[in-house]
Amino acid sequence: KQTELGLYVTASGAYKMWQADKDGVKILDVRTAEEYVFVGHAPMARNVPLMFVTRRWDAEKKMPALKPNPEFLALVKKNYKPTDTILITCRSGGRAKKAVDLLAKEGYTKVYNIIDGMEGDPVKDPESVFDGKRMKYGWKNSGAPWTYKLEPALMYLEATE
Repeated sequence: KQTELGLYVTASGAYKMWQADKDGVKILDVRTAEEYVFVGHAPMARNVPLMFVTRRWDAEKKMPALKPNPEFLALVKKNYKPTDTILITCRSGGRAKKAVDLLAKEGYTKVYNIIDGMEGDPVKDPESVFDGKRMKYGWKNSGAPWTYKLEPALMYLEATE
């Protein structure tokens, strides 16, 4: 989860940063549109997926394969300036790291990885009913607000003709 810029924040810290400067601090959710819609999201977070879900199986990861969003950089540049403070979240910090590094190469300088992401880390305790569930850390487990309510202006949607 280490990035080129070396800027990190926890989910609870990210929420505090946003509360302190709601106009100046931006939350960018780079999860797939499906995750944003069906898992829930921070109410102020804009969704620009770094990757798309495919209909191919990734046997190594035991999940559908992902493919890069070719519009990712263009959409970020459309919505954010290189001088903006951007806090990036994904499920648990891995895709956010990739997004931070991509933006750093484009001249963005204040981009943070929310290292525990939206869902956090899985519980690793075979005795627990929560074993394997992402219930350690993360935005949803931090007490920060999250919602299923959708705001079209913040969602990744195809352009209509």
